[in-house]
Amino acid sequence: MRRLPVYILIDTSGSMKGEPIEAVKVGLADMMATLRQDPYALETVSISIITYDKDVKQILPLTDLADLQLPEITTPDSGPTHLGAGLKMLCEKYDHEVNHGTINQKGDWMPLLFILTDGKPSDIQEYNNIIPIVKNHNFTSIVACAAGPKAQIEPLKKLTDNVVSLDTMDGNSFRKFFSWVTMQVQAGGKSVGTTDSVELPAPPAEINIVI
Repeated sequence: MRRLPVYILIDTSGSMKGEPIEAVKVGLADMMATLRQDPYALETVSISIITYDKDVKQILPLTDLADLQLPEITTPDSGPTHLGAGLKMLCEKYDHEVNHGTINQKGDWMPLLFILTDGKPSDIQEYNNIIPIVKNHNFTSIVACAAGPKAQIEPLKKLTDNVVSLDTMDGNSFRKFFSWVTMQVQAGGKSVGTTDSVELPAPPAEINIVI
């Protein structure tokens, strides 16, 4: 069975500590539970999670949904937001984990990418340098979410046209965001093989589409 890889990058810098990161964990757990109730998603979806703050870690290698156990997500007390380094690791893992196929065998479907941040890239030069490399990797869609009042939109718009924002970083907002992500993954699963693009479902009221 061909897989639908889903990569999730989560900002774990100091300002995410406490209620925000706990809300993210709940949202992720809800997402996994909902996807597991979808027979097609259960057979096809694989998920990877990369966290980035002053350090970058792939806390979940690309793993089939049926075998997935959510890892612990930790946040430092303070420090920079190395989104550029996070995207660099993403490209390395993509090259290693995604099955690109051969003449005789089809590879995985083009992956989906979701990025969550509550600030801006601290490593702005590395971030700007990695953007064209990310774009050269074949993602069906790249969705970036700017959460909270300190999140900056403009750096994310350089990477993707699909940028959304959350006014608050409470449990309800993150649950709505991950519920929306879940719908996109399900839409991606239903459209694989018929189109190279996924039409994003309409977001709930808590999520603002950035034009």
